[in-house]
Amino acid sequence: MVVLLGSGAREHALSWKLTRDGATVHVLPGNGGIPNSHPEINPLDFPAVQRFCDEVGSKLIVVGPEAPLAAGVSDYFAATDIKVFGPSRAAAVLESSKVWSKSFMRRHGVATAKSWQYRSDKFADARAKAQDLDGQVVVKYDGLAAGKGVYVCSSVQEAEAALDDLQAQYTGWFSFLLEEKLSGPEISIIGVTDGYRIRLLAPSQDHKQLLAGDQGPNTGGMGAYCPVPFADDNVLAAIRRDIIDPTLQGIQVEQFDFKGFLYFGIMLSPQGPKLLEYNVRLGDPEAEVLLPALDSSLLELIESTLNGSLARVGVRHRPGFYVGVVLASGGYPAANFPTGFPIHGLDQVHPSTLVFHGATRRQDDGQMVTNGGRVLVLVAHGRELEDAVAQAYKECEKVTFQDAYFRTDIGQRPAPVLAGIR
Repeated sequence: MVVLLGSGAREHALSWKLTRDGATVHVLPGNGGIPNSHPEINPLDFPAVQRFCDEVGSKLIVVGPEAPLAAGVSDYFAATDIKVFGPSRAAAVLESSKVWSKSFMRRHGVATAKSWQYRSDKFADARAKAQDLDGQVVVKYDGLAAGKGVYVCSSVQEAEAALDDLQAQYTGWFSFLLEEKLSGPEISIIGVTDGYRIRLLAPSQDHKQLLAGDQGPNTGGMGAYCPVPFADDNVLAAIRRDIIDPTLQGIQVEQFDFKGFLYFGIMLSPQGPKLLEYNVRLGDPEAEVLLPALDSSLLELIESTLNGSLARVGVRHRPGFYVGVVLASGGYPAANFPTGFPIHGLDQVHPSTLVFHGATRRQDDGQMVTNGGRVLVLVAHGRELEDAVAQAYKECEKVTFQDAYFRTDIGQRPAPVLAGIR
């Protein structure tokens, strides 16, 4: 019996995989398409979560999103007999504070970009620095921003606009970073770790920006695929040496209680792999392709992490490629856009294609409707990457709702030329 916290497509994929591994899964709050959802329970109300666990007899909580981790769900249950798969609040600061995370990278020798920290009363200094760097900067809000607090700039004008937007969005005292803008392809490396060892899932690639060709504003992710053909043994060995190993050593030095997923957002720059960010949970939409690709039991990986036997458990992946395409509401990622539109065509999707619900609600009459920005993720498998891409888009054409939008180039970036990564 597993209680899973969260409400998006990542949680649907987690529930699907854990169920296939033999678990009975209850999802708090879940959504209209996730079986055994309980929308009446707030996952940040830890006493209510504890009462529910007691009612259903669950001794295991798996955490999907970052908010409960940053709020200390693992710490709350530490004094109970209920185990939580997710790091402590102190360890979750690796994601919840970009400023603290960057200082952690520097302290422990993790390869990353140069950066400069500012407070909200020092925007003039930040603007001057952005000008010095000819606008070739990345602006990052310090706190949690659901994947949307990052601005990648290519000119002084873009940097000025990013800082203006940051200043308009957030009030009071806050911190932010300017980072040097790196070049190269990005990949996501995600593993299951007990803070000492890590078992890696397949390398994957997210598509963050709203529009095809990597244009438009950043989103929570418009699609992903795995594995990544150019992430060969040399690339993965360099990532292990320059990023993963020093991170695990840093976790041990800081004495973090870290039992959960650890996400490395990495750029393969001409100078070698550089860490862009940590997440302390599964990525979304990476989870929607990684979990179908995982042939090993996720439940066994989780249990071995919590009971200290991770060293004896390996990871196996299914052959071929997995491609996930997000169907989003028109107007996303803006703050306000209409929802509640009926979703049609779900019964027409081929049985071999997985449909993970991200932001849906089932009405009393049984009709499924939109209930947020990233509504659905359709995931297809193929022997070759091109096969999976073609199948995913064939199925996306079958599902409709008012103002539905999806990127048309998921998994289709040109193959990069990687030089000097050894």
